Amino acid sequence: MPRLSLVTFNIAHGRGLSLYQGFHTARGIESNLARIGALLAESGAEVVALQEVDEDSHWNQRINLLQALRREAGFPHACLGINNRREGRKPLAYGNAILSRHPVRLWENNPFGAATLGEKGFLYCEVDLGGHPVPIINLHLDYSSRQRRIRQVEQVIEYLRSRPHPDGPRGRPLAPIICGDFNTHSRRVGDAVRHLFTALLQHGEYEIWPHPKAKTFPAHLPSRGLDFILLPKPYRAVRCEVLKSYLSDHRPVLVELEFEG
Repeated sequence: MPRLSLVTFNIAHGRGLSLYQGFHTARGIESNLARIGALLAESGAEVVALQEVDEDSHWNQRINLLQALRREAGFPHACLGINNRREGRKPLAYGNAILSRHPVRLWENNPFGAATLGEKGFLYCEVDLGGHPVPIINLHLDYSSRQRRIRQVEQVIEYLRSRPHPDGPRGRPLAPIICGDFNTHSRRVGDAVRHLFTALLQHGEYEIWPHPKAKTFPAHLPSRGLDFILLPKPYRAVRCEVLKSYLSDHRPVLVELEFEG
């Protein structure tokens, strides 16, 4: 039975636990990226969904964070969807990314809007696992407004309605795994996770990981769960763990899954 280990992790622009990445030198950012890469390698993750990943931003010394992590952790495949891009003396370019030990068949990025700072979005990709596609949505929702999160979730739902699902091992359509930083928790009625989860249940069976009691933010003393993996059938979680680390203000979530027969 095929298995896959998946991690979702908001890396906070590589700044670690500090409040602003601009306080760091290039050496400081690179040192933290090396530690993140070591954590990802040691976790055994085959696919990693990352949020707040910079391609070329002034505030973290214009280091390409994805390429640094890919090199440090030894991932052969990667893609980066830019949700914020600003040119000029203080350029910005950052968004969501995927690292994978399996080939990425296709991917496309979907910003929620057109802001040049603070814009969120979601990245869709299909990972090739032994000849079978595994569709994944890696998203990052707004942190400041419940109404904005709901609107963003509606954009994801509309995308799912309009996009054909790939066929699974038995020729049945595969719904995507949905993961990322929801900036909300799973128990609040009417907020983003539950809103999306309720919509998904109308089309198939999903489970939310980790358990609602598991906390991922802030990393030094977690009191809130913001980071989730929504797992549809025919996938089944074999193991789920919030990884203890102090390399970002979020802690990563790992799920090891298998295909149900």
